[in-house]
Amino acid sequence: MRTRWLLCVATLLCLITSTVIRAEPATSPVQPPGILVIGDSLSAEYGLRRGAGWVNLLTDRLAQEKFNFRVNNASISGDTTSGGKSRLPAALEQYQPHIVIIELGSNDALRGLSLDMTRDNLTDMITMTQNAGSKVVLVGMQIPPNYGRQYTEAFKGLFTELAKAHDTALVPFLLDGIAADRQMFQSDGIHPNEDAQPVLAENVWGALEPLLLTTNARKDTRVAN
Repeated sequence: MRTRWLLCVATLLCLITSTVIRAEPATSPVQPPGILVIGDSLSAEYGLRRGAGWVNLLTDRLAQEKFNFRVNNASISGDTTSGGKSRLPAALEQYQPHIVIIELGSNDALRGLSLDMTRDNLTDMITMTQNAGSKVVLVGMQIPPNYGRQYTEAFKGLFTELAKAHDTALVPFLLDGIAADRQMFQSDGIHPNEDAQPVLAENVWGALEPLLLTTNARKDTRVAN
């Protein structure tokens, strides 16, 4: 009788233990830190094969260098700083990036929009990003001289001015190294072709890498293969 009672108690304990184990919630995998790119056609692979743009090449470079970062591309062809400013809050909420690459302003200039408006929009985007606890890489652009020397020079200097004022990383000129080479552009003469994309990726990498090394991804803690 005593033996049967002990067996019943042991069985009950096993059932309780298994019930507790089954009741434990599943743990969610830890997401790697994120990089958000918010830009225009220069970042949205306009006229290129899918996956051939500089943002995708940047993703490949991160993997090659063993940096454990995910990249989300929220770029839209034809976008302006006004559009980017309106879209940024939702993108910050959705992706919660550690770093935001802002590549906007070209379409403002090509449309002859007010530089003050462009400056204010970029300022607001930088501020929103930094208030969210994210670091900023500001991507500089230039426009052809036929828009007038004063406007052209003011637009060129705008990005350096903002980067200094808000202590952000800066890509001085996204198209540096290809701007004067017609063979690096598509037939419209505006959008870089596929051959130019590695150059663009390298230009961005120069400003991005120092931030990677200070955002929980130093080389001595990078993820191994």
